[in-house]
Amino acid sequence: MKLTLFCAAFGSVTLLAGCDTLSDATQSVREKFEAREKPHTHVYASDSRATYEAARVAAAQMGYRILRGRAAEGELDAVNALAADDALRGTRQLSMKVRFHSTLDGGTEVAVTLDEIIEADARGHAGQGTSAPLRDTPQYDVFFRRVQQALDAAKAPPQG
Repeated sequence: MKLTLFCAAFGSVTLLAGCDTLSDATQSVREKFEAREKPHTHVYASDSRATYEAARVAAAQMGYRILRGRAAEGELDAVNALAADDALRGTRQLSMKVRFHSTLDGGTEVAVTLDEIIEADARGHAGQGTSAPLRDTPQYDVFFRRVQQALDAAKAPPQG
């Protein structure tokens, strides 16, 4: 009887001790996913409306088509053109989500997330693509640079 009680107590303690380890593991996985989906940010010294218009110009220059968004909403969603793979079976497209937040000093923080949408077999499984965030791509830097160029161009006096 004592052996059975001891085994039951030992098993319970072992199970409960493992909960912290399992909790730590799930927390670690959660943090990795959050880091993957964390937007890239940049702060501009202009109001949100001007920054929004500059972002529209920058997105269009990069080949994106605006799907939705307004300056008042602080959102801009866009996609680029579909690109087919070599066998013309699958497609690839990039999705851009831009969010605008006013800063206390009158500037605007721009948060950008780029996702790659891949449809591996467009013929057999049309509409069943997978989406994955792009973390390390130069497109973020290109976008931020073009937004700044558009802001500078809007501030420059007309030549003539």
